[in-house]
Amino acid sequence: MIPSSTVAKALVWLVAISSPLQYGAACAQSLGLIRDTEIEDTIRAYADPIFLAANIPPRSVTIRIIADNSLNAFVTTGNRMFLNTGTLMAANSSAEIIGVIAHETGHLVGGHTVTFSDQMETALRTTLLTTLLGVAAGVATGNADLGMAVALGGQGTAQRQVLAFSRGQESSADQFALKALDETEQSAEGLYKFFERISGQELLITDRQDPYVRTHPLTRNRMTSIRAHIDQSPYSAASPNEGLEERHRRAVAKLYSFLKPQKSTLKKYPKTDTSLPARYARSVAYYRRGRLDLSVPLIDGLIEERPDDPYFWELKGQMLLENGRIPEAIVAYKEATRLLPLAPLILVAQAHAMVEADDPAFTNDTQNALRLALQVDPNDVFAWGLSAKSYAIDNQPGMSAYAAAERALLMRQFGEVVRYTRKAEEILPTGTPVWLRLQDLKAVARNYMEDQRQRRR
Repeated sequence: MIPSSTVAKALVWLVAISSPLQYGAACAQSLGLIRDTEIEDTIRAYADPIFLAANIPPRSVTIRIIADNSLNAFVTTGNRMFLNTGTLMAANSSAEIIGVIAHETGHLVGGHTVTFSDQMETALRTTLLTTLLGVAAGVATGNADLGMAVALGGQGTAQRQVLAFSRGQESSADQFALKALDETEQSAEGLYKFFERISGQELLITDRQDPYVRTHPLTRNRMTSIRAHIDQSPYSAASPNEGLEERHRRAVAKLYSFLKPQKSTLKKYPKTDTSLPARYARSVAYYRRGRLDLSVPLIDGLIEERPDDPYFWELKGQMLLENGRIPEAIVAYKEATRLLPLAPLILVAQAHAMVEADDPAFTNDTQNALRLALQVDPNDVFAWGLSAKSYAIDNQPGMSAYAAAERALLMRQFGEVVRYTRKAEEILPTGTPVWLRLQDLKAVARNYMEDQRQRRR
C-alpha cells in the first residue's frame, strides 16, 4: 500500500506552483513589507504611465514591496502588485524595473490571476483523482510500484497542463509589455536585460533558482520575440529618463543601507564616492550605528543642496525621533509634510513625534495629521493607536476609547472592541457619526464572537 506521505509528495509541485498566488499574504506575515514613501513614490512614477496605457486607473492598483533578497515580482487578485527588494536592488536601471512592471501589468490586464486559479483547480482535481486511483491499484494488486506509477503519471499530466497554461500567459504578458512600452515611448531593452540576467538560472537546481524563474518560465521563443521587437521598435534607442534614473539610484542606495550590514554599505558607498546616492546611503549607515554625529551632517548637507526634497527631511526626522531628539524631529517632519502634504506615512511619523512629546499643545496638529493619513489608509493600526494616545493626552477619553476600538478591530481583538465601544458610548453623545460608527464596530465584534461560539458547539 502507498504510504500517506507519498500522496503528500505527489502534491508538492502543485503547492510550489500555486504558492505565488498566495505569496503576498505570506510575505506580509513572515518576511514583512517595506513601507517607505520615497521608494513607493518612485515605483509609482515607473508604473503609472504603464497603468494608464493599459486603461487601468493607477490608484486602483496597490503596489507593495517585500523585504526579500531574491528576484521576484507578481500580481494577485484585487489588483495587487508585489516587488521584492532583491529585484529592485539587482536592477541596473529604472528601465529594467519598468519592464518588469509592464510585464506584470500584462498579467493584470489578462486576468491571469483568476484564470490561473481556475486551471490550478482543474489540475488539483486531476492529481487527486489519479492519486486515489494509484492507491486503489496498489491495494488491489498488492503492488506498491504500480500504485506509485499511476499516481505520479497523473501528477505529470496535471503538471504539464499547468505549465503549458502558464507559459502561454507569460507570452501574452510579454506582448502586452512590449505594446505598453511602445505606447509610453520607452525601450524594451530593460525588460530584455532583466530576462537575460535570470535566463541563466534555468539550469540551476530548483532550490537555488530565484522565485521569478520558477513562476515565470522563460523560453527561447520568448527571448527571441522580445529581441525582434527591439530590433524594429522606433523607441528602442530611447534613453532612460534621467530623472527616473536618479530616483532609481537613490532607491537602491536607501534599500541597501537599511537592509544590508552597515559594513557592507560603507564598502559599496565609500567616503571617496561623493555622489548624492552614496552620501544618502552613508547617512543611513551611520545612523543605524548610532553615530548621529556623522549621519546628521550628511543629511543636512543633502538638505542644503536640495531644501525642497521632502524625503531628506523625513529621514532627518526619523533619525532624530529614534534618538530622543523630539523637538528637532517635529521640526523636520513638519517641513516634510509641508513639502509633501498628503503622504500618509510621513503624516503618521509626524504624529508619532508629537505624541512622544506628550504636550497638549500638539494635539490639534497631531489629530489633523492622523485624520488625513487615515483617510488614505483607514487600516493603519499604528495610526489608530497614536490617535488613541493623542486623545488621551488631550483629555478626551471618549474619543480615545473610540480610536482604541478601531485599532482593536484591525488587530482582531474582538473582546477589546466590545470593551472600548462600551466605554466610548458612556461618554460620547448619541446620534453623532462617531457614535453610529461605534454601533458598527460593536456589531462586527459581537457577530464574530457569536460565530466562534457556534463553531465550538
